[in-house]
Amino acid sequence: MERVTLTLADVAGMEDVKRRLQLAFLGPLKNPEMMRMYGKSLRGGLLLYGPPGCGKTYVARATAGELGAKFIPIGISDVLDMYIGESERKLHEIFELARRNRPTVIFFDEIDALGRKRSLMRGSAGTTMVNQFLSELDGVQADNDGVFVLAATNHPWDVDSALRRPGRLDRTLLVLPPDLPARVKLIRDNLAFRPTRDIQADKIGHSTEGFSGADLAHLCESAAELALQDSLSTGRPRPIDMNDFRTAMKEIKPSVNTWFDTARNYAQFANEGGAYDDLAAYLRSRKMM
Repeated sequence: MERVTLTLADVAGMEDVKRRLQLAFLGPLKNPEMMRMYGKSLRGGLLLYGPPGCGKTYVARATAGELGAKFIPIGISDVLDMYIGESERKLHEIFELARRNRPTVIFFDEIDALGRKRSLMRGSAGTTMVNQFLSELDGVQADNDGVFVLAATNHPWDVDSALRRPGRLDRTLLVLPPDLPARVKLIRDNLAFRPTRDIQADKIGHSTEGFSGADLAHLCESAAELALQDSLSTGRPRPIDMNDFRTAMKEIKPSVNTWFDTARNYAQFANEGGAYDDLAAYLRSRKMM
């Protein structure tokens, strides 16, 4: 378990993401008395989805900080086990740990690997795992009040539909590539402890629309490598400048385009119940659909 000090105020840009979090998740959970007045349970589940490298884990940590809750990050290796029944036991222990230390946010990264559609599975082990997940989310044998479940995936269409029914991971939030204020902040953060000269972060931000946070980190790393190579060849250290970024940008392109090519098919032809309306609206605004 972690005690998170990060809050949404530390997340640059992403105003639409913050607004939706407040309306659909944080607002009700931060007002428990009002929730009880309207007969709402103090439990919740939210699925974050979007292209890889766009800050879903960062947003999940900030959400835990906003709630003042302990944070339990869970990866695939924390649950999956080669021995029969061990994965289910580990998953149960994770929820029991959260229940003993509530309020707690459990964050499942790559939920599509743990809660994959049972129709896509060949063996029974994966099906049993999904069934255990459903049992824990429903709180069949325990009270889940004060236990909040966040999950992230790059492939929401592979998540079992039962996990997304009301009372489980019934709210979804699309996390897109960072907007201009977020890109500028990410560039400045990545250069904060490196020698620079006349870096125009705003100009770089305007030139990197569609870049993920991981792409921007890679861009800054590549610019630093160019400055380092030049310093080694001349024997005189020099700071990173705009020429390094111009050279690096000729080689580095947004990595999320492949994801959007796949996502467009689901938004266009498999948008059952309006699950991907936000994605469809974004694709249309960018003339990608």
